[in-house]
Amino acid sequence: MSEIDAVLASPRGRRFCFEVAAVLDEDIRGALWTVSSRSDDEDVAASLTGALRAIDTASVGALSEQVVTECLADAVCEARYWQEPDPEDIVLARPDVANALAPLAATLLTADATSWWRSPADLDDQRFVEWLGEYATEPPSLSGSRERLARWRDDTVAEEERAARERPTDPRASVSGVWWSTPPSDGLAHTCRARLWLGAMQLLLTEDDAGWEHARVWPLRPTREVRVFEITGPEAWAALVDGYPLRLTASRRHDWWRTTGVDTEWYIPDWTAVARDYDAVHLTMVGYLTTPGTAIPVRGGATVLAGWNPDETYWLADLLEPAGEPVEWERRDTGRDHDEWTPVASGARRPVGSPEERNLPRDGHRMPASYTDQSRDS
Repeated sequence: MSEIDAVLASPRGRRFCFEVAAVLDEDIRGALWTVSSRSDDEDVAASLTGALRAIDTASVGALSEQVVTECLADAVCEARYWQEPDPEDIVLARPDVANALAPLAATLLTADATSWWRSPADLDDQRFVEWLGEYATEPPSLSGSRERLARWRDDTVAEEERAARERPTDPRASVSGVWWSTPPSDGLAHTCRARLWLGAMQLLLTEDDAGWEHARVWPLRPTREVRVFEITGPEAWAALVDGYPLRLTASRRHDWWRTTGVDTEWYIPDWTAVARDYDAVHLTMVGYLTTPGTAIPVRGGATVLAGWNPDETYWLADLLEPAGEPVEWERRDTGRDHDEWTPVASGARRPVGSPEERNLPRDGHRMPASYTDQSRDS
């Protein structure tokens, strides 16, 4: 499958291309909504595909990196791996609509704004985002990864055994639980790169965003050479799962059936096994456009990449150290469609430190309400 076809086969890839189109033609968003509410009207669908094909690809290629990244942020915030695709994503999956997005995808994949999106992890420029305020998160954890991974595996296997005992095997049953396929985010550092205009990519590109308005960005660097597995697309993710399989059918069945429509045996990587051969795992930007939210075949069943952010690196070994002082950033209303993250001048805000100030329970951190059954950090 070509890279363009992989983008158009992916829910996040199609949504990204559409969001770019909507920047250039403000009426297209209304056309998508109309088709989603009148799905049996072929004339309405034809008006949408016609508008998409009329987008000037030269204008697409001229968009700035910031604008293109904001379009990706819109696609990221619509990711849902615990429920059915929303009506707009269903429309974008129609073959006629996806085909109309193809020229945009081809232009975006060769644009200056996305020239680095195939790049591996930038190990010289890693940033950890600590969210402040409501639903605050912890500073980066730079030690104890082996113990955290062992605890994660024990908890994950126990949850799978409990789900096998207690949950129905009918994937249509109204049951929800653990839906992500990331390593544990509590106790392991997960980082991204910075750009000249943004202190960390995850300030904009975070799935299931809890509406944070303040963050502390920590610069980090590895202390030695790093063995990194790069998730560059569906094939790479499938290879990782096939190489280190952990079967979790009972605990993933219902959520992943809703999001993919597939009922099969489900697998994710066994991160404790991955850690024996790799120190970190990185999802490239193009990997994000082509991989999440679909049932990817693996030996014995399928897998879903779920819960990852673009350009995110999970660290499976204690290799990071501070590379400078953290900087606070805040989201500001610009009067445009997108708010803007800007650094806070030194001393402009009182540091957020204690559990009360950071809105944390004293025994751990609070997660968004969409995290059902148990914390994602388990």
